[in-house]
Amino acid sequence: MALTGLGNDELKLIIFGGKGGVGKTSCAIATALALSENFETLLISTDPAHSVSDCLEQQIGFNVVKVSGAAKLSAIEVVADEALTIFKAAHHNALKKLLVTSSNFDKDDIDEMLTLSIPGIDEIMSFKTIIDFMEEGNYEKYVVDTAPTGHALRLISSPKMLDAWIKVAAKMRWKYRYMITSFAGSYVPDDVDTFLLNLKKTVKRIENILRDKTKCEFIPVCIPESMAISETNRLLSDLNSTGIVAQQIIVNNVMVSDDCAFCRNRKAGQSKYLEQINDNFQSLNRVEVPVFETEIRGLESLNRLKRGLFGSQQFN
Repeated sequence: MALTGLGNDELKLIIFGGKGGVGKTSCAIATALALSENFETLLISTDPAHSVSDCLEQQIGFNVVKVSGAAKLSAIEVVADEALTIFKAAHHNALKKLLVTSSNFDKDDIDEMLTLSIPGIDEIMSFKTIIDFMEEGNYEKYVVDTAPTGHALRLISSPKMLDAWIKVAAKMRWKYRYMITSFAGSYVPDDVDTFLLNLKKTVKRIENILRDKTKCEFIPVCIPESMAISETNRLLSDLNSTGIVAQQIIVNNVMVSDDCAFCRNRKAGQSKYLEQINDNFQSLNRVEVPVFETEIRGLESLNRLKRGLFGSQQFN
C-alpha cells in the first residue's frame, strides 16, 4: 500500500507523530518532497531537537528557506522561545495594558512578568506559527514534523491551553470593564479587548482545522516493536478523544530481505509485531516501508523513501 489522498486540493495540513526514533522526520520530509512536485509546500519542524537540517543536509533554522534540489519546497524549524519573543513584541502594549488594568502589580512587577516564559507556551507558539503561515496563504501544503508522542499531543491540545488562558484574562478584564461602567456609565472596547478577541478567533480556527479531516490529516509513524505499537495505540486513542481520527499509518523499518542470517532472524522477529499492527490498526491504510541499509540523509535517500511511501503515485 501507499499513502493516499494527500494530493487532494482541500487538504492543507499534514502532521506526523509517533514514538521517538521511528522515523517521523524522514517520513515527513519525504512526504513534503513528494507533494512539492506539484504543490508549493512548506515543511515545518516543531521538534525542539530539530533534525530536519541534518536529514536534508542543509541548514534550515527559524527562517523559511528554500530546500536545495526541490523547487517548490521550503522549510522552517520553529523555535518556540523566538516565536514567543516575536509574539510579545507584536502585542506588548496590549499585554502590558491587560496587566495594568486587571491586576495590582506595580510597574516593575509587570515589566518582569512580560519577560518571563509561560508554562505550556512552546506548543501554543508552535501551533500559532503554523496557523499564521496557513493564513498568509503562500503555500498549498503544510507538512509538520513533531517531536515524540507527548509533545505531539500537547501540540494538538494547545488550543485548549490557549483558550483557558484567554478565559482567565477575560475574567480579569470583566472586572475592569464593570468598574469603568460603574463610574463612567459606559465602556468602550479597546486594544486589549481586540487582542483577546483575535486570540479567541485563532483558537477557533485551529480547532476547526484540526477536526476537519478534509483539511487536516494526522499520520502516525510506527515500527514493528512492542513499545512502539503500545505508544501508537495510546496516541491514536488520545487523538480520537479530541475528535481527530487518523486514516493511515506508516510502518517503518520493516525487514524484507532474506539475504543473511541476521536478516532472516530480524524478519522472523518482526513477524509477530506486524501481525499486531495489522490487528490493532486494521481500519487504517497501512504503508510498510522497508528498513534502509544506511542512514536516511540527503535528497538521494529521501527520494528512495518517498518512492517507498508513494510508489509511482503522481499528484495532479
